[in-house]
Amino acid sequence: MKLNWVTIRVGDLEKSLFFYTQLLKLEVAARFPSGEREIVMLGNANEAKIELIYEAGKSVETPGRGVTIGLEADDLDALVHLLKENGLALTGPISPNPKLRFFFVKDPDGYSVQLAEHKE
Repeated sequence: MKLNWVTIRVGDLEKSLFFYTQLLKLEVAARFPSGEREIVMLGNANEAKIELIYEAGKSVETPGRGVTIGLEADDLDALVHLLKENGLALTGPISPNPKLRFFFVKDPDGYSVQLAEHKE
């Protein structure tokens, strides 16, 4: 078995796309309408995706309480700098061992995103 995607519902698709594509540098793998919804799949080919579902006029009531989306950063320091430049608050750095360091940031809907860097 392999993970295909994780779905999150978003209240403002353009704000979410800016956060995930412009700041976190995830690729848009697919974007399409589905009835009253718009769906965007984020991530690289042959890898698990983040699925954003947007439905006009519907707000996100309780965004994924207890759920964190974990991403591996190519350059954690540069990413943290970019996020801070864009006015986002981060928690961290947290380093539970010498080979791992990470920060937490909230996406536009309040979902927790963990940005990690593993060292060899």
